[in-house]
Amino acid sequence: MDGLLVATNPFYEGRRDDIVALAKRYSIPVLYPWREYSVVGGLISYGTSFTESYRQAGLYVGRILKGEKPADLPVVQATKFELLVNMKTARSLGVTVPPSILVAADEVIE
Repeated sequence: MDGLLVATNPFYEGRRDDIVALAKRYSIPVLYPWREYSVVGGLISYGTSFTESYRQAGLYVGRILKGEKPADLPVVQATKFELLVNMKTARSLGVTVPPSILVAADEVIE
């Protein structure tokens, strides 16, 4: 196996540390859906920002509390995505991360 993509799933989120540990144990480069995976040692994560999603949810709650009907509110898609690269993990896997990815990254973890 050359690599793995972990999809968004509550089952996986509850086992984040185990998934990252197994990827390290078997030296598999993995792309994860959220920043929290890279923070705990995952190689690369690209996905929506929980902070932004919660902020948007708070705005909707405020609008509903002010009297707007939920059915009248527009559906909003995520607009902020975060790319994180964990260079410590990349080095341990022997993976060379292209400079174009490092430049595009929102955060590079050393």
